[in-house]
Amino acid sequence: MTHNTPLSPRPLHQLADDRRRLMTTAQLRAHGVSAAETSEQCRPGGPWQQLLPNVVLLHPGPPTSDERLHAVLLYAARERSGGPGPGVAASVPLQPGGEDTPAAPYAEAMVTGLAALTLHGFSTAPPLPSLEVIDVLVPRLRRLRTTGCARIVRTTALPTAELVTGVPVAPVARALADAVAELTDAGVVRRLLTEAVRGGHCEPAAVVRELNRARLLSRPHVVDAVDSLVAEGRALAEQRLYRMVREHGLPEPLWNVDLRLPGGPHLGGVDAFWPEHAVALELDTRAHRQQEDDAVWAEHVRKREHLERLGVTVVHLTPRKLRDSPEHQAAVVRTALMAAGDREPAAYVVVLPR
Repeated sequence: MTHNTPLSPRPLHQLADDRRRLMTTAQLRAHGVSAAETSEQCRPGGPWQQLLPNVVLLHPGPPTSDERLHAVLLYAARERSGGPGPGVAASVPLQPGGEDTPAAPYAEAMVTGLAALTLHGFSTAPPLPSLEVIDVLVPRLRRLRTTGCARIVRTTALPTAELVTGVPVAPVARALADAVAELTDAGVVRRLLTEAVRGGHCEPAAVVRELNRARLLSRPHVVDAVDSLVAEGRALAEQRLYRMVREHGLPEPLWNVDLRLPGGPHLGGVDAFWPEHAVALELDTRAHRQQEDDAVWAEHVRKREHLERLGVTVVHLTPRKLRDSPEHQAAVVRTALMAAGDREPAAYVVVLPR
C-alpha cells in the first residue's frame, strides 16, 4: 500500500473531533470522504465549511485565529511526494504552545507580514483576530492566487522558516519587509522598525537589506523610518560597547574621537581609541542603500589602511557580534592592546573630540 491509497471510510463525525479541525479535500478523499460528501457537509447551515479553496473547516461557526493560520498554510503548501501521507498535516491539534502540537509539514509555505510579526511577539503588530488577511510566503513560480483570508506573497528565494507555536514563520527582517510593503502609515512603519531593533529581534542592517531587496527604499515614509532605525541601532550598539569595556575590565578608552596628523590631513573618526597602545575601534553600523554601502565601505577601507600604515591597529566590531558574543569581542580588543608592546611605535596623531 502506498501513501496515496485511500484509507478505509470512517464516520464523518470522527473526522471532526477536537484533533481534526482542518483538512484539505485531498486529505478527506484519502480518508474515504468523496467530493460529493464533502460538498454536502459544506452546504449552507451544514456542519462543515469551505474556508479556502480545497481547505475545509470541520465545524460550523467562525474559525479561530489559529485555524485561519493553519488554513492559509494548508492552502499554500505544496503537497509532499513520498512524505508522511495524506491527512498528516491536517491532523495537528490547533493548540499553539501545547506539548502535543507537532510541526505540520507545510512545504514551501510560511506566514509572513503582520501576522508573522505578531507571532514573533511584536507588541506594535495588530492581534491576529483583527487581521482581515494573513500573508503567506511562497516561491515565485507557485500557481496560487490571493483569495479569502490568504494573501499570497511571492519570492525568488524562500528563507528558512522559524517555527513559532507550531507555525512556520518568516524571519523577522523578511516579515517586516512584507508588512511594510502593504503599509502607508509612516507612524506604524516607524514603530515596527523601531521595535525590531529595540526589542532585539534583528539588527538594522538585516532589516534594510530586506527593504532594499523589496525595493521599498524609494518610499519617503520608509526612508524616514530607516533613518530612525539606523540611529536607534547605532545607540544600542554604543551602549553594548560601553558595557563590554566596563564589564570585561578593559582600560577606559577615549570615546568618539577624530584622529589627525599634526598639521596634516584628517584621518577619520573612531568610536574608541587607546592612545597609549595605538589601538582604535570602529563599530560597523552601516545600514544604507547598497550603492551608498559600496562608497561607505571603500572609504572605511581607505581609512583603516591609512591608520595601519601609521602603526595604529584598527579593531572592527559589528553590533551583532557585540550582542551575541561580548566576551569574545572583549578578548579580541584585549589581544590587540597586549600586542602593542611588540610593535614598532606608532606615528604621533592628534586626538580631537568628535
